[in-house]
Amino acid sequence: MTAFDADKYGPWAVITGGSEGVGRCFALRLAAAGVNLLLVARQSGPLDECAELCRAHGVEVRTLSTDLAEPSSAAAVAAAVADVEVGLLVHNAGANTHSAQFLDGDLVAFQRVIDLNITTPLALVHHFGAAMRNRRRGGILLVGSLAGYLGSNRHTVYGGVKAFGRIFAESLWLELRDHDVDVLELVLGVTRTPAMDRVGLNFDIPGMVVSDPDDVAAEGLAALGQDPVHVVSKHAKVALAHTNPDRAATILRTDEMMRRLMGSTEGSAQ
Repeated sequence: MTAFDADKYGPWAVITGGSEGVGRCFALRLAAAGVNLLLVARQSGPLDECAELCRAHGVEVRTLSTDLAEPSSAAAVAAAVADVEVGLLVHNAGANTHSAQFLDGDLVAFQRVIDLNITTPLALVHHFGAAMRNRRRGGILLVGSLAGYLGSNRHTVYGGVKAFGRIFAESLWLELRDHDVDVLELVLGVTRTPAMDRVGLNFDIPGMVVSDPDDVAAEGLAALGQDPVHVVSKHAKVALAHTNPDRAATILRTDEMMRRLMGSTEGSAQ
């Protein structure tokens, strides 16, 4: 991880979704670089396990167990590190917590998808980003998804919020680049994480490209300070294919692959 500038992005980092998968890999890599951490996630068990692994690198680690789909969670995150200087925000938390076709779904549950993927990260960026701009130093890494590149069955809301996230990151990059604050949206494709294992994805279907969480974290940290958007290398061709101007053909082709990934004819729930 020699490309990562701990002096610029320290001495503290906040990682949401920091208990397992990609978030855990971010945490371990940053701890190895000497950055102190606040790890935020819902389940305290995996959170504490990750914290102990990070402390083995000699850094200070705080944990906060909270539901980031609750708008009040942003204030709790800010309070947990109010006495230290946060130089890096990694917003890794984000999921399709209500996988349903829109007209069959519940609007309150869809609102939680919006709050987890838009309301809370915006509040966190607004809080931590202002201090970084004033110091003229820092980084904001937002984890995105290929789901934001095109419409998808049972992703009517989730795909929409991920598309918003990419445009938001690009705009924020433009606003902060003259203040020496780096902004990056790291776009993930299918990644072999515990959460995806629990969903029961079929990673072994022919033609399916799958990323490793640690490779994803390494790419994200290396890309920070470069372009505003970085698609994980294994999925770069997929992202390009998803921008095909023949939208009907592109959406239908991707929908067929997603149905196979989920092992279902009912559509995807990624």
